[in-house]
Amino acid sequence: MNKAEVEYKIQDLKADYVRLQSDLERMESVGGNISPLLKQLNEIELELKKLNAQLEELK
Repeated sequence: MNKAEVEYKIQDLKADYVRLQSDLERMESVGGNISPLLKQLNEIELELKKLNAQLEELK
């Protein structure tokens, strides 16, 4: 991936992360099962770490 592609992917994942946080808050307020959402948030965090490291290498 080139720098622009990595930056786009990071922005896309950040948007997903914000959406999932909102979903998580709604699920918590109604007492729903939040573990799948927490798992997704953790996966996104790991992917963001990898992409940020990759972006640093490309600079």
